[in-house]
This record gives sequence, C-alpha cells and structure tokens, in this order.
Amino acid sequence: MSRRSGVLEFAVLGLLRESPMHGYELRKRLNTSLGVFRAFSYGSLYPCLKTLVQHGWLAEEPGSDAEDPRATALSGRRARIVYRLTGPGKERFEELLTQTGPDAWEDDNFGVRFAFFGQTSRDVRMRVLEGRRSRLEERLAKMRASLARTREKLDDYTLELQRHGMESVEREVRWLNELIESEREGRERGTAPPGGSGPPGGSGDNDTTT
Repeated sequence: MSRRSGVLEFAVLGLLRESPMHGYELRKRLNTSLGVFRAFSYGSLYPCLKTLVQHGWLAEEPGSDAEDPRATALSGRRARIVYRLTGPGKERFEELLTQTGPDAWEDDNFGVRFAFFGQTSRDVRMRVLEGRRSRLEERLAKMRASLARTREKLDDYTLELQRHGMESVEREVRWLNELIESEREGRERGTAPPGGSGPPGGSGDNDTTT
C-alpha cells in the first residue's frame, strides 16, 4: 500500500469511527477537516472504500433515500450507500493509532495524525511529535548548510525564497517544542496539556484509545 493510500485509509477509518457516512459526506469531511485531501477525488476515495469493505473493516448499508424503492426508481438515481465502521475496522484504526514510525512524521501524514490526537494515547503523541521535530531539525540543518554554500551565487529573490522556507520550518519547530513541553508537563501532573492535545476544536485528551 502506498503512503498516500495508507493515510487515506487512516483518515476514512477515523472519520467513520465518529459516525457512519456516505461517500459524499466522507469526501466533504476529508476536504474540509483534513486539508491534505483537498485535491482528492471520488476516483481516489471509492477504491479505498472498496478495499476497506473487502478487508471487513467497513460495512455497506443502504442510505435513507433507499427506504422507498419506488421513489428511487422514479427519480432514476441510485440509492446512496452508507459506510459503517465494523468491529474489526475499529481494531484496525486503533492499531494504526499506535504506529509511531517515520510515516507518521512525514509532511503528508503528520497533519492527519495530529487531527486524531484526541483519540491517541499520550505516549504515542509524544513519540510522533518528537519524531516530527527531529525530522524538521535535520531538514533545517541541511537548508542552513546549503544556504551557506550558495549564498554568494543567489540573486536577492532566490535568497529571500530560501529564507522564507527556513523561517517556515523554524516556526513549526518552535510550535512542536511548545506542544512537547505541554505534553511533558501534563504527563508529570497526570492532566491534559493546556488547551488540549488536538487542534482547535478537537476532542481533548485521552490517555488510552477508546
């Protein structure tokens, strides 16, 4: 499974853990709640849903518009299929929540993992945050070394663009430092970090998956 399809699987299982949805609702949530999926199409989503159904992690159920078959026949529309998370699907999602390897730190995956931090144990959150920080610190060191080597050869605009990129990485490192410190303080006190562990509007802190 590719990295891109893997993060889509994770996001779909996580969203369906909240409530059953049909494909249109899922795509809307992926686009609005998880910005990394803004460019995703039905052509990407439905093969993923089909695969998850084949694994037994999702179940297909007729939507409310299928309650009256005559109305559906008259309108010429196909009944919407609602996707529901199964017991094995919940176990699969909880397994994915515990993973802390490099895939959880990468650019395409980290934002999605962070969106579900409210359902993630504190120790896992810490490992993911520290892994992300380590990766960005390595990137920042390479950017600084490259800039030092090439500074005299760059025009003003290219130099400014490289500085802008470095500042963006530095800002994220500072943000990660604040999050990690909050997690550590919360662990020492046995309480949730100030402001909760997830993004604004998240579901707060859980020390164990539910």
